[in-house]
Amino acid sequence: MSSLFDDLKQGLEEAISYEKGNGDAKVKTYMILPVKEYTGSEIRKIRINTGMTQKVFALYMGVSPKTVEAWEHGTTHPTGPVFRLLEMLESREIDNVDYVVAK
Repeated sequence: MSSLFDDLKQGLEEAISYEKGNGDAKVKTYMILPVKEYTGSEIRKIRINTGMTQKVFALYMGVSPKTVEAWEHGTTHPTGPVFRLLEMLESREIDNVDYVVAK
């Protein structure tokens, strides 16, 4: 599977060629789905299903343990990038999460 960069580069090269009168134009469409928002209990369930403590989950997500606690209690809510990562963890797109806690 090619990367988005490679696809864009190829597309630009084809567009330049088309503008110069060489070849046919091609269309490639990317669909970006809306971000699913998670409740505190859903976040806790995802964390538990991955086998992480709040401390390890916080390190994995790049936030403090207090932030994870606040998410799980519904005091605060994460933002879009965190929701994308949660979605990947929930769907097992990121399977067999390996982590080492640095001291």
